[in-house]
Amino acid sequence: MKKDIHPNYVECKIVCACGAEFKAMSTKPEVHVGICSKCHPFFTGKQRLMDTEGRIDRFRRKYQKSTDKAAAEAAAAVVAK
Repeated sequence: MKKDIHPNYVECKIVCACGAEFKAMSTKPEVHVGICSKCHPFFTGKQRLMDTEGRIDRFRRKYQKSTDKAAAEAAAAVVAK
């Protein structure tokens, strides 16, 4: 390895907005983060579940109508000939 081209790798104190502190290794001596594993909703169990089923059903209904309409028009064209 070449000398004097690599940054200093030091012990780092990571401070979260919730007040939690962690030790890690980094090129900076202190890092401030907005969210950590102690306050993130996914890890704390306070995550809200989104009702995506309603959105999917709405999408299917929307495009099912256009598919049914196109099929009906194609059937009417075949009958007309």
